[in-house]
Amino acid sequence: MGQPVASRGRAATPTLGKAMLNKYARAFFTRVLTPFAAFLIRRGVSPDTVTLLGTAGVVAGALVFFPRGEFFWGTIVITLFVFSDLVDGNMARQMGRSSRWGAFLDSTLDRVADSAIFGGFALWYAGSGNDNVLCAVSIFCLASGQVVSYTKARGESIGLPVAVNGLVERAERLVISLVAAGLAGFETFGVPGIHVLLPIALWIVAAGSVVTLIQRVVTVRRESAEADAVNGQEAGQQDGQGNGSEQGRDQASDGASQGSSRSSSKTSSQSSEATS
Repeated sequence: MGQPVASRGRAATPTLGKAMLNKYARAFFTRVLTPFAAFLIRRGVSPDTVTLLGTAGVVAGALVFFPRGEFFWGTIVITLFVFSDLVDGNMARQMGRSSRWGAFLDSTLDRVADSAIFGGFALWYAGSGNDNVLCAVSIFCLASGQVVSYTKARGESIGLPVAVNGLVERAERLVISLVAAGLAGFETFGVPGIHVLLPIALWIVAAGSVVTLIQRVVTVRRESAEADAVNGQEAGQQDGQGNGSEQGRDQASDGASQGSSRSSSKTSSQSSEATS
């Protein structure tokens, strides 16, 4: 929910479906939200303020409604505030204020929002939902989401591109969970049996997160091995060049010593002849 910043390394090549969805969805919402973003700018609202308010709204929607089983209204509130993720970036582009700070704030608060959503599910199943297994699954979704994000951030921090699209990344986790929660909330309006969608979604997110984590770990291992091999070759070439230069200097030094010895011997011989 923050200002964009140029990423380091290679970007992971998106799949065709993800690329098309990202292209058309973002283009649509950009057109819709640009006037609203411009309005906020005229009112003196900063992108960081929108980021903070958006996260606060998501946290409130998740921790107020979900623990009480009000999944429909909780999802509505969360969805409204999730759009701030597009608004603050739009504002930053219009203002020409893309920054590393904005990207950092965005990523940090995204983790807070994700934790609140799955924490809300866990509180429901630990309380009125009365299902310890699904409570544990919700907690696992919360923890695995943080670890999946950490693997990419840590890999990039050591200079690796982490060029992989995981099976279930943050966008997929949120869409699957929130759509299922919103539909499960229709049970309060008399739709029977629809509550099973949320447990199914949580199991899908949990399994998908494990697969995504494995994909990223394998990718980081491969990229680190490739980087270490390249560094080893470069170090070997530098050592070879250094040894060659040192041998050249030694040969030049030996030649100079030999020349000096011959010159000294010749001078001594000439001196002896003159004395005789």
